[in-house]
Amino acid sequence: MEFAEFAERAGTIEELSADTDIIEAVTDLLASANDDLEVLARFVQGRMFPAWDSTTLDIGPNLCYAAIARAAGQNVSANDVEDRLAEMGDIGAVASSYEFGGQQGLAAFGAGRAELTVAEVADELEALAHTEGPGSQDTKIDILFGLFNRTSSQEALYLARLVLSEMRIGVGEGTVRDAITGAFDVPVETVERALQVSNDYGRVARVARDEGESGLDELQLEVGRPVQAMLAQAGTVTDALEDWNRAGIEWKFDGARVQIHYDEDDVSIFSRNMEEVTDALPEIVEYTEENLDVSAIIDGEVVAMNDGEPLPFQEVLRRFRRKHDVARAREEVAVELRAFDCLHADGDDLLTAPLTERHDRLQSILSGGVSALTVTDDTDDIADIEANALDAGHEGIMLKNPDSTYSPGRRGKNWLKRKPDVETLDLVVTGAEWGEGRRASFLGTFLLSARDENGEFETLGKVATGITDEALAELTELLEPYISTQSGQVVDISPNVVFEVGYEEIQQSPTYSAGYALRFPRFLGVRDDKSPDDADSLERVIRLAKSQ
Repeated sequence: MEFAEFAERAGTIEELSADTDIIEAVTDLLASANDDLEVLARFVQGRMFPAWDSTTLDIGPNLCYAAIARAAGQNVSANDVEDRLAEMGDIGAVASSYEFGGQQGLAAFGAGRAELTVAEVADELEALAHTEGPGSQDTKIDILFGLFNRTSSQEALYLARLVLSEMRIGVGEGTVRDAITGAFDVPVETVERALQVSNDYGRVARVARDEGESGLDELQLEVGRPVQAMLAQAGTVTDALEDWNRAGIEWKFDGARVQIHYDEDDVSIFSRNMEEVTDALPEIVEYTEENLDVSAIIDGEVVAMNDGEPLPFQEVLRRFRRKHDVARAREEVAVELRAFDCLHADGDDLLTAPLTERHDRLQSILSGGVSALTVTDDTDDIADIEANALDAGHEGIMLKNPDSTYSPGRRGKNWLKRKPDVETLDLVVTGAEWGEGRRASFLGTFLLSARDENGEFETLGKVATGITDEALAELTELLEPYISTQSGQVVDISPNVVFEVGYEEIQQSPTYSAGYALRFPRFLGVRDDKSPDDADSLERVIRLAKSQ
């Protein structure tokens, strides 16, 4: 398929408002995709790679601006592109406002305005993603320039959005799931299960087309390929016992979620975001090799410990961030595994097995490091377990439906987290202000947002409390690459970083676009293990506000 046709179809989809119309349009796109089916199933969501693949383009806004400016002509600079973005608010609209095709250079020499294909765009962006080392930034700009230099106005719009993962045409995972169902006449339940075990919309679409329902049924978990973690929502003991009659109780650890894959030779460890963190956690690799004898996929938490006492969550994140001098980091912060679920063991997929069976299987294959699971309907027993968890320095307890299956990526009512302290929120940073005086070189006040039902980020307040000078320096280094525009001391930041924030209460307020504001927000830490999609929704914020 020519990229121009994809851009035209994307434009049509963007203009639709009804979910049924959007699904129908995506269904038509997939049905006509031919050899480009796998790529298009990802492109339409704004993805370049399968959901399980942690590979990224690693293109910040500034590199994209530089490529657009170069393709736009000698009289256009990256600053001009940024200024135009401040006016228009959409990098796609900015790219489409320029006339490309007249510039020549390394990446475009001899190319002229030959029609781009979807496959060519995918190949070039994959090459860009794997470009590293000295001179890599220049090479990436060359590749992007070559692509933009061959685009029409509409193609440039969707290429720019695709590069910065801002497709914004109203197509989510559920839309593509339903489109696969409609395009290839397979049951939605079958597609849903195939997506859960493969975590690859492109592959599921191809199998649905080429092999039908029977082919989808044959898709299984693969050791070494991560799947989305099952998620919990806030709840109470009363909720659990009313819904399930009894509950599985576990300690809630203040650690980082990990998914461990072992094929009897190699260990791979993935974060909650499915980013591989194996090299950063050598002691967990060693522990797995010593205590696990069969191939398996295990769900658990990595907890920082010191002389038997748990350390705060931020200490675990120090280990996750470390890419160099891991041995020294290991000496400074020791981590231990607390495994609590088993998705696969010795050739058997266990997603559809009840929690109690999965936990029994986990205990049978892993020698030690398994979190205790107590199934009870006695509130006094539950209170005792919670007290023991708190006495041991942990956060509280988890409440789990003993009969529940494992649902990757789902935040349903089968897992509830109960913490006795004040609720916290994971919110996305969408803006900031430079400090003053001795803090003038640091970003010092941060604008927090939550995603609404349309996928837009709505502001809830600013946080500047609870941050040391050392932390400000780290946060500035972390956020600077995502600054998209600046006016005086105020900057806009593209949504990439998630803060965990404490607060006293949530109030209705006309000051912020969400219609609500956090009262006395406090910075607690960066959630490196969460993407903006995993952060708390505006719906949850409103629910918490109404429950106060």
